[in-house]
Amino acid sequence: SLLQSPLSRSPILIASPPLRFNNPRPNLTGNNPTMPIISVGRDRLFAALGESYTNEEFEDLCLVFGIELDAVTTEKAIIRKEKHIKEESDDDEEVIYKIEIPANRYDLLCLEGLAQALRIFNKKEVIPTYKLSDIGNDNMLKMNVRSYQTCQIRPYIVCAVLRGVAFDEARYSSFIDLQDKLHQNICRHRSLVAIGTHDLDTLRGPFTYEALSPMDINFVPLKQTKSFRADELIEFYKSDLKLKKYLHIIESSPVFPVLYDSKRTVLSLPPIINGAHSAISLQTKNVFIECTATDLTKAKIVLNTMVTTFSEYCEKKFEIEPIEVTYDSGESYIYPDLAVYDMEVPVSYITDSIGVYLEVEEVTSLLNLMQLPAERSISSDNQCLVKVHVPPSRSDMLHPCDVMGKVAIAYGYNNIPTRKPASIKPLPLNELSDLLRLEIAMNVYTEVVTWILCSHKDNFALLNREDNNSAVIIGNPRSTDFEGARTRLMPGLLKTVGSNKDHPKPIKIYEIGDVTLLNETKDVGASNRHHLAALHCGATSGFELIHGLVDRIMEVMGVPFIPTGDNTGYYINRSEEPEFLTGRQASIIYKGKHVGNFGIVHPQVLNNFDITDPCSFVEIDIEALL
Repeated sequence: SLLQSPLSRSPILIASPPLRFNNPRPNLTGNNPTMPIISVGRDRLFAALGESYTNEEFEDLCLVFGIELDAVTTEKAIIRKEKHIKEESDDDEEVIYKIEIPANRYDLLCLEGLAQALRIFNKKEVIPTYKLSDIGNDNMLKMNVRSYQTCQIRPYIVCAVLRGVAFDEARYSSFIDLQDKLHQNICRHRSLVAIGTHDLDTLRGPFTYEALSPMDINFVPLKQTKSFRADELIEFYKSDLKLKKYLHIIESSPVFPVLYDSKRTVLSLPPIINGAHSAISLQTKNVFIECTATDLTKAKIVLNTMVTTFSEYCEKKFEIEPIEVTYDSGESYIYPDLAVYDMEVPVSYITDSIGVYLEVEEVTSLLNLMQLPAERSISSDNQCLVKVHVPPSRSDMLHPCDVMGKVAIAYGYNNIPTRKPASIKPLPLNELSDLLRLEIAMNVYTEVVTWILCSHKDNFALLNREDNNSAVIIGNPRSTDFEGARTRLMPGLLKTVGSNKDHPKPIKIYEIGDVTLLNETKDVGASNRHHLAALHCGATSGFELIHGLVDRIMEVMGVPFIPTGDNTGYYINRSEEPEFLTGRQASIIYKGKHVGNFGIVHPQVLNNFDITDPCSFVEIDIEALL
């Protein structure tokens, strides 16, 4: 059956009696915070692929390629959802595919890159070769960097030109959208890299990259008609919902980065805004791209992604015009860097890791489907290798394991035979946990899986406990719901019941998972302990059922009940834990050590979690039973 935790809409698969719990509030984390989702028009995507698919067929294609069709919607439906408008959809609305892609595949962040990758995967297109225009050093545009100034704020800049670009409305929107996606992703909201795009025909080189006092910078910003001084512009954009989140990057600096052409026309004030003078439009033919950065490696990746993705629309396809960047120190560099990186990987490493036997020709053929040109090679000790020519668009290829992973995707995960590695044996604690799950499920309890992080109130105040400095605290937590690691499983189970109090009674749930406690003997200052917890909620407390569950757990563990209290088995003692009702609770002693507690939950604790029915609860440290 399926149940849902009180903090997430994500369903959790369990092996227990049928039961469905409701979620009281929206997902706090979204689908997957590490996975970008792009929205593309279905019809335009299919036109770019040269083939139409049903939704199911396209979903299958995405899965075998290693991406996921997250949702099928329409632009009007998205707007209606955002504005909470209940209205029937029209049949003529454009269908939008929302596609989830790997976080390191920057080349797939727009329709152009995605369509090209899928065409190559479907053997409808060969891998393109990107090259620099052969224009000679004398005719090359120059970018002069006043490094003694820019080192104070954003020291690096890389540039390139796309000549003869043929924009239409869809291509232009995709070009702008790719910049936004990169800014959100690898650029870390412009803090590491900021992209500026300009109509080159409105400018005159050479260009200069400087860092000046905001009092000395004046220009008309994009979508404005009057000139602003840079410090005035900062104040102006503090009320702008989109741009105000970038102001902190340079606001407190004594100098602001700025780009000029030879006529001292301001191109941009990175990472805030471009100048209106060089704004690109549908009529722009020659696009000047500059990326200012605090991280040169990421700046190169961003520039390469922009130019390789949209060079297919250039008059000379896949050809990019370079720019020479010169620093005050005399150092000079040509950008973009479109050099192909060669990586040699043993065929045996690839096949052994995947678990299938492949000839080297098969491996190279599969890599070509994944946009990775490859050929056979031989090492000095006659070992068979695959030499992979990593193109400038594939910054995700860093290690032989990346190559192996792409071969596995192209081969098809479903085609890899299932086998159990002989070297892998389950840990005793995991084996014990699985056996206990089976036993508790046979006692008609439903398993839940709750967050290991919780709020400070969950750990202490809501359980009638005082903070004894035993909890691991999260530094700078994003939400008050995740302020620290849980020290017991009780809050998660109580939250689950509180969120589903209208569910038919009794509710019988359990969880087996880790809690985290401070431990000065450990090098990290804390340690995890594996706990088991179960809760009964109904018209009566069910104390006798929880007590019986404790006896059953100990019975299947082979631990005898010794009421005399010696160290050969277990016994129970009266306890005074604040989360339980006085006189209706007990501690579990095993071989002389306290390993758990059970009892009727205190009415105040139930009230704290908005539970109206009586509950009994048990929690045991199962690591102590090994």
